[in-house]
Amino acid sequence: MIGQRTTRQRTAIAALLDEVDEFRSAQQLHALLAARGETIGLATVYRTLGAMADADELDTLRTDSGQSLYRRCERQHHHHLVCRRCGATVEVGGAGLESVVKAVAAAHGYTDVTHTLELFGTCTRCTRL
Repeated sequence: MIGQRTTRQRTAIAALLDEVDEFRSAQQLHALLAARGETIGLATVYRTLGAMADADELDTLRTDSGQSLYRRCERQHHHHLVCRRCGATVEVGGAGLESVVKAVAAAHGYTDVTHTLELFGTCTRCTRL
């Protein structure tokens, strides 16, 4: 949180993000905070999540509809497999995936490549419903 002021609102949002495993929208996080009795405006939640994402304190992904979702994640490079229905998320990675990325970049003469990969599907629990 270098350069970020620690406020009551930021502390409450950070604590909530430490407790949730799935990616959540700003609106969902705002509703969870309200259910806890926190009086934090939705605009403040959006601003705080943006600042935390900019500071690499959490991961952000965009859904097919363009909505941003937020989650605390590992610090090392990884990707996500996300359930479209419930938001359950698995962090995935591995040398095989990274080898494919490097091979594709090399085949096209690219260097200094960065990437993100989000996979969306339906988890086993939701498939059974």
